[in-house]
Amino acid sequence: MLFMINSNKMFFLFIMFFSTLISISSNSWLGCWIGLEINLLSFIPLMSNPNNLLNSEASLKYFLTQSIASINFLFSILLCMLLMKNFFIDNMFSIIINSSLLMKMGSAPFHFWFPNIMEGLSWLNCFILMTWQKISPMILLSYYMNFNLLFFLMIINVMISTISSYNQSSLRKLMAFSSINNLGWMLASLSISENLWLMYFLFYSLFISIMCFLFNILNIYFINQLFNFNWNFFIKISIMINFLSLGGLPPFLGFFPKWMIINYLLFNNLIIILFFFLMSSLIMLFIYIRIIYSSFMFFSIKLKWNKIFIKNNYLNFINIFSLISLLGMLISTLFFF
Repeated sequence: MLFMINSNKMFFLFIMFFSTLISISSNSWLGCWIGLEINLLSFIPLMSNPNNLLNSEASLKYFLTQSIASINFLFSILLCMLLMKNFFIDNMFSIIINSSLLMKMGSAPFHFWFPNIMEGLSWLNCFILMTWQKISPMILLSYYMNFNLLFFLMIINVMISTISSYNQSSLRKLMAFSSINNLGWMLASLSISENLWLMYFLFYSLFISIMCFLFNILNIYFINQLFNFNWNFFIKISIMINFLSLGGLPPFLGFFPKWMIINYLLFNNLIIILFFFLMSSLIMLFIYIRIIYSSFMFFSIKLKWNKIFIKNNYLNFINIFSLISLLGMLISTLFFF
């Protein structure tokens, strides 16, 4: 039975990967829509778990929100095909199609479903939702961008995510709002060039994968579990390094793609967007540092009932990637300058 469950999950995971490739390699909007629908229908079985009611609720919410976004996307395609193209229709079409794709990826102000769904998922599904599920909507968005709308939504993304993540006790919700914050930076990189977006996305996926893998093997879902977790001091160091790298603190590798976006915004005199980006990054770093500081302060308390045994190869794997995150900025300067 266990093999059947795993083979089913692998089957739907395989379809999910290929549906993204169908969507981004299609030469018509209808083909893109079909790829998005296959992607939706393949991810829902990966989410659902009959033993967990939160998973079933999350999969139903995900299906409803993605269906609404798909209907809007299909409606905008048909609207463009039926009506004669003029400036007003073209502009309206771009706003509707951008809004539906932004809703699919969980961008503000269409983000209300995203943290609630993240709360009911396992860490593996959270990782897929924060990384892979953003690829096809963002690449489709790059085909037909409304820059005036996107510049406004970049600021909305970084502002709403920092305000919302201020008093979160759930790590999954905190990572969801961190994903929305990084989505603002990703939209900025996408408006610059697709190569810069790809680089930012790969770095972001690396940090998110380390965090999700770490929280998964430690079975941590809330911030107070970080305070009580005292098995190994180096794991807390790894969490600190990856949190700071995700926030974009300069010595760490996470600052490097943000640095390139900051340079571009400065050269093009987009000072207002840059101001909101930098302020939001500072506030997010304050939130991360507050969690890490409290976690280190609670290290002296030895709790007898919290026994977690981790294999040494997992620990070495995490330490290697944390070292890359810590020293990667030095390596990147050697490569690029």
